[in-house]
Amino acid sequence: MQFTSKDIIEIKQEIKPGLYLVSTPIGNLGDITLRAIYILKSSELVLCEDTRNSQKLLKKFGINTKLMSYHKFNERKKSGKIIELLKNNKIISLISDAGTPVISDPGNVLVKECIINGISIYPVPGPSSITSAFSVSGFEEKFFFYGFLKKTETQIENEIKKLRDIPYAIIFFVPSNKINKIIKFFKMYFSDRKILIAKEMTKIYESFIRDDISSLNLINTNLKGELTVVISNKLNDKKKGLIQLSESVKKEIRLMTEKYSSKDVAEFISKKEQISKKLIYAYCINLKK
Repeated sequence: MQFTSKDIIEIKQEIKPGLYLVSTPIGNLGDITLRAIYILKSSELVLCEDTRNSQKLLKKFGINTKLMSYHKFNERKKSGKIIELLKNNKIISLISDAGTPVISDPGNVLVKECIINGISIYPVPGPSSITSAFSVSGFEEKFFFYGFLKKTETQIENEIKKLRDIPYAIIFFVPSNKINKIIKFFKMYFSDRKILIAKEMTKIYESFIRDDISSLNLINTNLKGELTVVISNKLNDKKKGLIQLSESVKKEIRLMTEKYSSKDVAEFISKKEQISKKLIYAYCINLKK
């Protein structure tokens, strides 16, 4: 590929003092942009989550800029020092271990401080596991990015329960060793939707799992790292017919039907769980057969 002098000038634009949010490859090093390389080379300091990982990336492209560790455990402590450097017209870049920084990664604290202090912030776009996974999902074009779920099963269930009525596709980041724990809650609250699980995107062993959530089996995985999971858009009642009630809701209905009429149970559960009253009533009638 040949670049004109105009192309080179656009890439090598004047670098102004400020904070640059530089996207880096999510797997395949060939996905780094020319502008990202130029910005990183021109920076006086590069902030990164893990200096060992980032050093390998920078070395690959002949970048000798000084690195400083900046992660979720020290970002509040170090942000003050970084802001002072930026106030002195330094050029500083922020990168994550992979993809676009700040998105489910450290950096939001620093960005907010830059805004408060009137310091310029520049995006340097590039690879993103969010858009990469969604682009191959085949789901309807609107999506909601959620990121990581919390740690305990109770917290995970509460979060997913709150998300179930979002009509758009939903994107999660899931540690590979936790995917099977989370699948059971997807089955409870997203049983009428489809799923895409992206593994090792842009790498040699890249693969995608596509299935209906209701029929999805547990995943046999020894992978390390993160999976990008895309849940399809919510189908409306005319399209989906009867959805599957979660076991916890079924149990509550069974207990209530011992004391109350099917009509009262349907009305109460419908308001509480935001589920079709007709569906609940049909389940109540079926219990009495």
